[in-house]
Amino acid sequence: MLDTLKENYGYIFEEKLIEEIAQVSKILDFKEGDVLIDFGDYIKKMPLLLQGAIKISREDFDEGELLLYFIEKGDTCAMTMACCMGATKSEIRAVAETDGRVIMIPVEKMEEWLGKYKSWRNFVFTSYNNRLKEMLLAIDNLAFMNMGERLLNYIYEKAKINKTNQILNTHQEIAYDLNTSRVVISRLLKVLENEGKIRLNRASIEVL
Repeated sequence: MLDTLKENYGYIFEEKLIEEIAQVSKILDFKEGDVLIDFGDYIKKMPLLLQGAIKISREDFDEGELLLYFIEKGDTCAMTMACCMGATKSEIRAVAETDGRVIMIPVEKMEEWLGKYKSWRNFVFTSYNNRLKEMLLAIDNLAFMNMGERLLNYIYEKAKINKTNQILNTHQEIAYDLNTSRVVISRLLKVLENEGKIRLNRASIEVL
């Protein structure tokens, strides 16, 4: 694990911190679709993403879900950190968007390292700031964008995260992420195709 940590975080963390992380943490491999954190879980370990991408969603009042943001290599989840520090139940669901690998850090080490390592403090505060910006963007999308604009942003983000112009999600899966109906998504996808922004194939959506 030490070599993996140095390769991925050697430019961020002090060598002594990397050695401590290697001593107390475990590496977890996950597959696309795995639920890594669920609503109501008590979180005892904080994830540092080494490979892949994870989708972070929040439960709405109607027991649906609302996509908040994606985390990628080198990221962590600010809401997970908040639950860890406060010993509260998770208010988010983390689902693997792709296959990947994550380092799981025991929660009791987080506060200790805040006072011990400057690089860890900077990493935590930067992660909070980045996730806050993404959540504010999600709020802006809800408040100021129509569903067609939200759908197009979603498609572009999925293409970027998966590093492909082929989106394999079904219309129902997209509707679930955007908290709307499949009929609405199917209609709007056809509009986007007529505008020349995407191409609808039998089992995929192609970004043009």
